[in-house]
Amino acid sequence: MLAATSWAARLRHGLARTRAALGGGLGAVFGRAAVDEALYEALEDALLAADCGVEATRHLIERLRERARKERIAEPLALKRALQEELRALLTPLEKPLDLARARPLVIMIAGVNGSGKTTSIGKLAKWLQALGCSVLLAAGDTFRAAAREQLAAWGQRNGVAVIAQQSGDAAAVVFDAAAAARARGIDVLIADTAGRLPTQLHLMEEIKKVKRVLAKALPGAPHEVVLVLDANTGQNALAQVKAFDEALGLSGLVLTKLDGTAKGGVVCAIARQHPVPLLFVGVGEGIDDLRPFAAAEFAEALVD
Repeated sequence: MLAATSWAARLRHGLARTRAALGGGLGAVFGRAAVDEALYEALEDALLAADCGVEATRHLIERLRERARKERIAEPLALKRALQEELRALLTPLEKPLDLARARPLVIMIAGVNGSGKTTSIGKLAKWLQALGCSVLLAAGDTFRAAAREQLAAWGQRNGVAVIAQQSGDAAAVVFDAAAAARARGIDVLIADTAGRLPTQLHLMEEIKKVKRVLAKALPGAPHEVVLVLDANTGQNALAQVKAFDEALGLSGLVLTKLDGTAKGGVVCAIARQHPVPLLFVGVGEGIDDLRPFAAAEFAEALVD
């Protein structure tokens, strides 16, 4: 396992694009001589550029103005520390550890649009669960793409995890078989992949609802977690995906991937303010250990520092 400091450094590096959006590095915003209207305007522009969204940006600016009045904040660096604290307060409600003891097998159903990093995230999540001592089984429920089955099989082989798949047939049949296998083998966690789809593809959204219903029939109470994988590079579109998939499936958590690319991680603030679904994990690289539980304090510090 990576040391905590190493993970913090990776997270900070992954959010470099966001800090760059904050005025070419926060030094350009908080390097001013005083806390004045020009600073607030520059900070507002920077937060919007970092994909924080209008509502979250307005909330943060209002909170900073209020704190500056009450606490008599006159130094820009003191306001920077206040921003970190306000970000932490905004994001803390998104923290939610997986309750691995609530069921056996615990069934995690994974959804997301094509290209979001869904299958890769499943492989990394399997590795993380194994590090905790959990036995894992994967269900190749993306039956629309042979490449998806092959990719999941490769992750299964890499982790030493069995994968339930079919060369043909629908996703519901695959996850039903996987649920039966998980129960028969005494597996701790079953992770069910599903085909990537856009929220506007209504026939595919109906199909994924069917997968959820079949899991419930196969194992009472399943799926115990319905998780949406988001590509951080999609910016504000990620918020639209959260709203649409939550309405269709009743999401219990999110995974935010690709924070090491051109992404601006401020979209987490928009989600927290407008549609707060728990953010279970964040990913900042291609390595198998580059998916970790979301921690608001770490994220807020990496976002601003």
